[in-house]
Amino acid sequence: MPKKSFLVLILILLLSRVFAQQPVVANNINQLNTYQDSLKKLGNEFVHNQNDLERKNANYAFIKTLVTALKTNNSFTYPFDSLKTISLTQSPDNKFRIFSWHVANNDGSYRFYGAIQMNTSGPLKLYGLEDYSPLIKNPEDTVADNRTWFGAQYYTIVPVMSIKPYYVLLGWKGYTDKSTKRVIDVLSFKDDKPVFGMPIFEGNNKKRSRVVFQYARQASMLLKHVPAQNLIVFDNLAPPDKRNKDQPETYGPDLTYNGYQLKNGKWTYVDNIDMRNIPNEMDEGYVDPRVQQQQTRPIKAEPARQKRVQ
Repeated sequence: MPKKSFLVLILILLLSRVFAQQPVVANNINQLNTYQDSLKKLGNEFVHNQNDLERKNANYAFIKTLVTALKTNNSFTYPFDSLKTISLTQSPDNKFRIFSWHVANNDGSYRFYGAIQMNTSGPLKLYGLEDYSPLIKNPEDTVADNRTWFGAQYYTIVPVMSIKPYYVLLGWKGYTDKSTKRVIDVLSFKDDKPVFGMPIFEGNNKKRSRVVFQYARQASMLLKHVPAQNLIVFDNLAPPDKRNKDQPETYGPDLTYNGYQLKNGKWTYVDNIDMRNIPNEMDEGYVDPRVQQQQTRPIKAEPARQKRVQ
């Protein structure tokens, strides 16, 4: 066979393979688009519906539909960017992504839900996250797995390369009708399974496996990662009066800032940070639930809370 004819034949075979694969990819996208439409409707239900039982039923249907959707081939690359009722945060190293969201209770409290999807070329590898918060007595000292998760809605993932690689997670954690929490958590993998919490936060009179902040529900707290300085910076929280020092539900920012600085794989507490040296842009993708809640139905006297986090 002449060389030119041979090259033409090879080109035809390669093109035929490409065009043969295109309908499969297109079908996957069409399937995932259909699933996303269903998830949007169910998400709106568990945010807007005024009936507590119907919100929970919509959430359970949402979970089942999400798992089914993620079983679609190549689902890890699908962005679910029209799904606004949850947070979807991908690790910068592209190894996994975390779906996290919350459902409001009538008493002003919240229950959190989530899943970690690993980036695999084969079958779906998914870890469901079960909110164990009410049974965790000392969250800053607790190391947990995905079945005993200290639930939160995450907006930032920070990979840390150390002897034992791990990821720092920044999240919002609605708490009660009087107060809100924020969380600096840690995610690592042991025997290929997720572990939450690690004793790597040092200083401020204690070594912590995670850091939990509590403050007044009507207040707003800054908690962000500053990559250029290997720093996590946050508002210093203080009571309005010394008489309220044992009432964290009254705390709010006092216009000073503290942080944790990454040093040798651990995070060391830094007091009184000069914010003039800190970039003031907000974390990308960080959406305030309080802003979104103002556009949703009330649950009793409180607005429905969803995605971004105070």
